[in-house]
Amino acid sequence: MYVAVKGGEAAISNAHRLLADRRRGDRSLPAIGIEQIVAQLGLAVDRVMAEASLYDRSLAALAVRQARGDMIEAIFILRAYRTTLPRFGYSRPVETGAMLVERRVSATYKDLPGGQLLGPTFDYTHRLLDPSLLNDEAVDTPLERDEASEPVMRVSDILAGEGLVEDDGDMPDGHVAGDITREPLEFPMARDLRLQALARGDEGFLLALGYSTQRGYARTHPFVGEVRIGEVEVELDMPELGFAVSLGRVQITECQMIAQFKGSAKNPPQFTRGYGLVFGQSERKAMAMSLVDRALRAEEFGEDIVAPAQDEEFVISHSDNVQATGFVEHLKLPHYVDFQAELDLVRRMRREYEAAQNTDTDLPEAAE
Repeated sequence: MYVAVKGGEAAISNAHRLLADRRRGDRSLPAIGIEQIVAQLGLAVDRVMAEASLYDRSLAALAVRQARGDMIEAIFILRAYRTTLPRFGYSRPVETGAMLVERRVSATYKDLPGGQLLGPTFDYTHRLLDPSLLNDEAVDTPLERDEASEPVMRVSDILAGEGLVEDDGDMPDGHVAGDITREPLEFPMARDLRLQALARGDEGFLLALGYSTQRGYARTHPFVGEVRIGEVEVELDMPELGFAVSLGRVQITECQMIAQFKGSAKNPPQFTRGYGLVFGQSERKAMAMSLVDRALRAEEFGEDIVAPAQDEEFVISHSDNVQATGFVEHLKLPHYVDFQAELDLVRRMRREYEAAQNTDTDLPEAAE
């Protein structure tokens, strides 16, 4: 905590009280509840859960409320809370192929085994303000959830059946998945660690990088093989029981992006994959993540690294919104001593510059 002058702690305490007052807002209006945020601001809750890497809707909603709707502040709060929680173990890898889907679309095949499932989406709305929402005139009769009753195959399996796409997620034998929440980042990174970092990276940053790859700042021409949203089961191995037990189901968004690869001396021409997976309903983030993932595999495929989205150190080191916020916002905290040193340095350099200018002016003119 910075306490710049005597009385600084009192000022900070008063600032906290003022923040709480502004958070409550107009007392003539009912206070917004956690249940309301979970039920009606679900996409905000999902983003906070994803980038804080903690799946708990109530806690994410609490963070949104505490942060007055500031998403990055809410993510910061929830991630900090996450560090206080005990860890009982690692779950088994979730089987996204067994997902019970609520939404499933593909831009590569019109007719799919299991069909396309549009689900809840803004894709076909007019993006116009809806005045009916001012008076809660929207449909208030709940609809039944339209989801698959059983798992459906992945679109990438169609290409895999013809041998036209690379294998899915191959890792070296004996590879143990890392954990970026417990291990410092080191470059170059294995793909599993890189995907972890991207999964909790800032959506806006990844969106900008993904957009840059489509504008020519990476040599890929991607297609959305499939985006799916739904619930998967999470299981934990119990050594004392000798089998895994289900911990429940979580909602996730998964995207597989496919891109053409002309082949190399070791690999035939085929499609390659970019992968994105995040908590909740967040397909924009999953799509951006899959674009960046594919761009970051440039070296793996012998492609030239010519764009920011292909530079692993650049992408991963700047993708975390909590770290980025810390570096940017710390600039508004007291830096009096540092600035005085800079001020003295600039004054000295200015005196030396002016002295040199005066010396040049006093020199006698050269004889003709």
